[in-house]
Amino acid sequence: MSSLSSRMDSQVFQAFSTYATIVILKMMLMSPLTSYFRLTRKVFANLEDTKLVSSKEDKKLVCIDPDVERVRRCHLNDLENIIPFVLVGLLYSLTGPELSVALLHFRLFAGCRIFHTIAYIGALPQPSRAGSWILGMLVTFSMAYRVLSAVLLL
Repeated sequence: MSSLSSRMDSQVFQAFSTYATIVILKMMLMSPLTSYFRLTRKVFANLEDTKLVSSKEDKKLVCIDPDVERVRRCHLNDLENIIPFVLVGLLYSLTGPELSVALLHFRLFAGCRIFHTIAYIGALPQPSRAGSWILGMLVTFSMAYRVLSAVLLL
């Protein structure tokens, strides 16, 4: 048990905790951003939500807006990528990697996700968004490989 405790006190685990918190907070900020886009463009997911801007329900306020959908899809993409990073990164940080290698993984992933959001919401031309997504996935796969090679028991 002392080995697990010492690994949790390690600089790698502290670095992981820092970058995991950054990308989790970034993911959490996508919800208020979606709400902002919905309110400013008067686009609502449900008819009853139209009462936020009108005393009576107005069916024409409920529609699809490309900007709102873009932010929503970006948020869903975060969920598909940040949750695996956090889970794999936690296990990875407990395998005792070199701090410099771990920091490279964590920084690359956090940077990729932040750039991915900028590219997605700003509608930057491809392959900007795809490249950042691929690099972020490769980072997570690299950590997963390290975890499996360190602890694989079949």
